[in-house]
Amino acid sequence: MTRPPMHIDELVEHWTILNEERDLIAGKRGATRLAFAILLKFYTRYGRFPRGRPELPDEVIAHVAKQVKVPAAELGL
Repeated sequence: MTRPPMHIDELVEHWTILNEERDLIAGKRGATRLAFAILLKFYTRYGRFPRGRPELPDEVIAHVAKQVKVPAAELGL
């Protein structure tokens, strides 16, 4: 089952890293940095961690990857 593409407004509202979150992410490198940022934003939005990769749309990973300057492919998913 494919889901509809996520609207850019939703990406910006829920998946943009805030200034106060940058300090938490700053000490991480590479894939760890990207994964941590995605988990942090997911937890902030849903109050839990994702149960698996299907809960993380490709658009979300790409959006967060650009912000933390880590290629999305480094997640190896």
